Amino acid sequence: MSQQPAPSIAASNRIWTIPNVISFIRLLGVPLFLYLLLGPHHDVAALIVLAVGGTTDWVDGFVARRMNSVSRLGELLDPFADRLYILATLIGFTIRGVVPWWLTGALLLREVVMGIALLVLRRHGHSGALPVHYVGKTGTFVLLGAFPILLLAHAVDATSEWAWPVGWGLAWWALGLYWAACVLYLMQIRQILRADRVAVG
Repeated sequence: MSQQPAPSIAASNRIWTIPNVISFIRLLGVPLFLYLLLGPHHDVAALIVLAVGGTTDWVDGFVARRMNSVSRLGELLDPFADRLYILATLIGFTIRGVVPWWLTGALLLREVVMGIALLVLRRHGHSGALPVHYVGKTGTFVLLGAFPILLLAHAVDATSEWAWPVGWGLAWWALGLYWAACVLYLMQIRQILRADRVAVG
């Protein structure tokens, strides 16, 4: 998610801000998307929900900065909504055969690696979040753009001739950016731990 300025003291603990409401609405779209995709197989309706959820990824952060209503809750909700959309989409797409299991595995493995690295960082007394890198944010944005196009190719045969290559091109791009961001985060964590050892020594 895009790196946001530090929240003002007056707004830092607020819950019911317009950006947070937008994030809550995005979260409500996740179970609706899964129901449409895996229940009645209303792929076009699921596509619309997914496209709206993906394209509004930047809206909550943009509104928060423009309205000076950045909050601690919002800084957690925004990336959480992105992660939940990606996880739900990967699960649904894999079950329906829209994407192969190896793509799901490659993206989830990156999350596992990052989770383990952050646990190591926590064990060394670092509880704060790492600054979000633009490479990871770009990867999320591209992936959330690839998903609706891949579903469009799966749901509407007339679009598959152009939608499959475009969707897969974006998916490969996002996968590369995701892992590049992972490497950058690991390097950052390594530097933090090395600085700790130097300080202790």
